[in-house]
Amino acid sequence: MRLLSAITAFVLVGNAVAVQNPHRKAESLRKSLVSKNEPRKRDTTPASPEFKYLNSKTEKFLVNGTHFPQVPFDLGESYAGLLSNTPHGNSSLFFWFFPSDNPAAEREITIWLNGGPGCSSLDGLLQENGPFLWQSGTYAPVQNPYSWTNLTNLVYVDQPAGTGLSPGPATVQNEIDVSNQFNDFWRRFIQTFQMEGYKVYITGESYAGQYIPYLAAGMLDQNDTTHFNLKGIQINDPSINEDSVMIYAPAVAALNYFDRIFGLNDTFMAEINKKSEKCGFNNFLDKALTFPPPKNFPTAPDISQDGCDVWDQIVKAATYVNPCFNMYHLSDFCPFLWDQMGFPSLAGGPNDYFNQSDVQKALHVPPTDYSVCGGEIFPNGDGSVPSALGPLPGVIERTNNVLLGHGWFDYLLFMNGSLATIQNMTWGGAKGFQKPPTEPLFVPYTAALDANANGDPESPYNANAGAGILGTAHTERGLTFSTVYGSGHEIPQYVPGAAYRQLEFLLGRIKNLQQRGSFTTQ
Repeated sequence: MRLLSAITAFVLVGNAVAVQNPHRKAESLRKSLVSKNEPRKRDTTPASPEFKYLNSKTEKFLVNGTHFPQVPFDLGESYAGLLSNTPHGNSSLFFWFFPSDNPAAEREITIWLNGGPGCSSLDGLLQENGPFLWQSGTYAPVQNPYSWTNLTNLVYVDQPAGTGLSPGPATVQNEIDVSNQFNDFWRRFIQTFQMEGYKVYITGESYAGQYIPYLAAGMLDQNDTTHFNLKGIQINDPSINEDSVMIYAPAVAALNYFDRIFGLNDTFMAEINKKSEKCGFNNFLDKALTFPPPKNFPTAPDISQDGCDVWDQIVKAATYVNPCFNMYHLSDFCPFLWDQMGFPSLAGGPNDYFNQSDVQKALHVPPTDYSVCGGEIFPNGDGSVPSALGPLPGVIERTNNVLLGHGWFDYLLFMNGSLATIQNMTWGGAKGFQKPPTEPLFVPYTAALDANANGDPESPYNANAGAGILGTAHTERGLTFSTVYGSGHEIPQYVPGAAYRQLEFLLGRIKNLQQRGSFTTQ
């Protein structure tokens, strides 16, 4: 089973092949993706008329956007701090909320979560989809033209307790505990910012594939649209199933497809392919990735068998060839880029931005030993079954609006693992996708991209999103599966235009991910 091609526009899934012709004609996009909106009348005590959510309850959370540490431009209106997660928890959760000026965002709020478990949502803010970015290898923060705040009111939450700037210790034993504590926090957030009745969307990546379906099911079970008016979820490169399906079964097939990137010797390649065959991974994928799925769905091989830890063997071999091998984005090579977040598995840096005392003070949190990923969130392990075997099918049926995204260059969680999981999942009266997921993902061209292509880039260079056919997107019975060429584990970081387009679809701003035309402004 070969993976989808990121170089050509061919899509190969099982035995079905579709050919797509990339759209080449550039289209102009207004430099501002959003239009200004007149402020709503609110309880503003005291308030500047330009701040839509400032009132007597939110005043203590207001962030000084004109003088935020080391950021040389105005961040605009935002609010940050801690809100309690009691009674189910015994501490509080950190949030940073950015209102949107987009008129279409008037009565909606989108949540962003990172995974881990134990990874801070501020990684998503600073390096993926926030209004300002400070990405690996860059000298200073820049404004993000693909900020999700252009589309929606957006709040980043460090959860469960013990993650990022949320004080611990963690007290969760399973995803039900996670959901209960988050919902206690969320009710307070809605009441504090007077968002009763707002549409709610939950987005995130990686281990948020475990968090989000359980959070969504917990919200829906509240039967309370005043505080929990959930309308859809989006998870990128999600952890939704056992490692045998998500990591080990697709590992050798991915290695074979990207063999020129890995550059491993013929002896190793022959040996690892023999092990994949002997362990049953090839047979499993051949049967699982058929459309519609087989009636007798295959069981994933036992990865504890001798020699079946193929993913571990590949990563070890790849690191000998490329000491800077990055499982999150397999095309990376040395040197590691300096990273302002101090991410431990990469280069680190002279400081950790959100561990600085002036930054924490500006965000209204007490002195905290912050790390982007760390802590024992589940000291005894997560006691819940993988979300695809639990609440995810029901969330699809109850919202009719679930999007799973996947980057091709992710060598930690594989898109064929997600696809095999989908094919063994029953929702909406049928199992799996009935047709191969081969339709194109179209990302609009912009004036800034056209300027870059013609040798006239703006400075600082931040229009770093491509356009045209950048992946695939397929929808059946309320579930969309969308892959992104060139992206690693974090789609908004590596291909921000595709992530932006996917969010437009989740929010209902476009009818499908094949739609041509410019990015939406309302």
